[in-house]
Amino acid sequence: MSTTTSEHQVRLQKVAELRAQGIEPWGDYKPVGGTTAQVLAAYELEKDEGREFTIAGRLMTIREHGKTIFANLQDRSGQMQLYIRKDEIGDARFEFFKKYVDLGDLIWVRGTVFVTRMGEPTLKVLEIVPQAKSLHPLPEKFHGLQDVEQRYRQRYLDLISNPESREKFIKRSKIVAGVRDFLQQHDFLEVETPMLHPIPGGATARPFVTHHNAYDMELFMRIAPELYLKRLVVGGLERVFEINRNFRNEGVSTKHNPEFTMLEFYLAHADYHVGMALTEQLIGALIEKNFESTEVPYGDITLDFSTPFKRMTVEESLHEVAGLSYDAIAQDSIDELIKSHELKLPHKNASYGEKLWALFEELVEGKLVQPTYITGHPIEISPLAKRDDENPYTAARFELFVAGMEIANGFSELNDPGDQADRFKRQVEAMEAGAEEAHHYDADYVTALEYGMPPTCGVGLGVDRLVMLLTDTHSIKDVILFPTMKKQH
Repeated sequence: MSTTTSEHQVRLQKVAELRAQGIEPWGDYKPVGGTTAQVLAAYELEKDEGREFTIAGRLMTIREHGKTIFANLQDRSGQMQLYIRKDEIGDARFEFFKKYVDLGDLIWVRGTVFVTRMGEPTLKVLEIVPQAKSLHPLPEKFHGLQDVEQRYRQRYLDLISNPESREKFIKRSKIVAGVRDFLQQHDFLEVETPMLHPIPGGATARPFVTHHNAYDMELFMRIAPELYLKRLVVGGLERVFEINRNFRNEGVSTKHNPEFTMLEFYLAHADYHVGMALTEQLIGALIEKNFESTEVPYGDITLDFSTPFKRMTVEESLHEVAGLSYDAIAQDSIDELIKSHELKLPHKNASYGEKLWALFEELVEGKLVQPTYITGHPIEISPLAKRDDENPYTAARFELFVAGMEIANGFSELNDPGDQADRFKRQVEAMEAGAEEAHHYDADYVTALEYGMPPTCGVGLGVDRLVMLLTDTHSIKDVILFPTMKKQH
């Protein structure tokens, strides 16, 4: 996305002049003694103004004052002020810096630390070596990169110029590491399963379709790893998890990106109640690491992650949150509600349970602000879950909602191969009736169940949305380094 500007041309001319002098603008590696933060920490500890340090990074500011120059150098750990004095480095090096070094350039410097009259530890530069020339000026120094779309398309500029964005992605990495640490401490094994599936499955969504030339076969980018992870449980890997990408060919919004990161974990000899408790513990561990209390700021509200989280069934939520009477959502009157709210149903033969769920998505989901578990899902929308022992019309399932977003989904896994085969068949019928997101029939998965899967709980947790909550971020694109963008013409 390079552009030709007068500044760009000036910098290209400097490159030509440097090479004519035998100086390479994109120089070789030079050993670095530490980061800016490490240099500042070492000086604070030792107060030794004679000790030399070498650091490297990008020039973010340059301020000339006659025979002295102050500059700020930025590396992965932060920034440090540089002091370049003509009589310290000599006329030739000083003039070289003034003429050939620009904002945004990467340089290597050697020097000693002292404290300015303003009390700021500063590196007095003794030697400067160019490392990489920036052919374009950086975004305006005081306000950073403001154009939102440009921030997503040129994330490298966003990271260079916006410290808050850089910190957000550092925090994301630490959150993912925290998830991994928690599960490994609970005896889970991290695994990797295929991204290319011969049959789409594991979740309700439209897949991306591709073609394998050598096998001359249609393949699907995975919408979820669920069916492969449960095959591993059948194989005796009783506690497994995967943190990886899913792909869903659906709309883009502040809560949805076609490519997103998902955590899925499965544990044998457990049910969905165990899954709810473990999910609470996992989120609680992340909160404890990143916040001083269970109260987390999110926009204009404060989210309270103290446990246990609130619990409601689908029907209770329609009554308590949407204000509907139980009579209004009864089977003989629900059609009037569907019609009055002009709701689109998944297919022409939608069941009572599917109608209940359509009402929930329209009238309840966006209003669940504080952490809330929803249970009692209609069995028709849960084709991979066990039936609830207390109500065969509902699934042994939970979903966690926070700030109007679904964060996690878990259930007692269906392990009856006959029941699973029947559910797949009904999904195929729904697909034939127009339900584009219905499951396909996966014969090999049914065969795997025929070898026996123990009572198992599985949980899927959206990593991007979790990071949004824990970094007070309100668009999923701000927590994905390279979000999917519409092609520019």
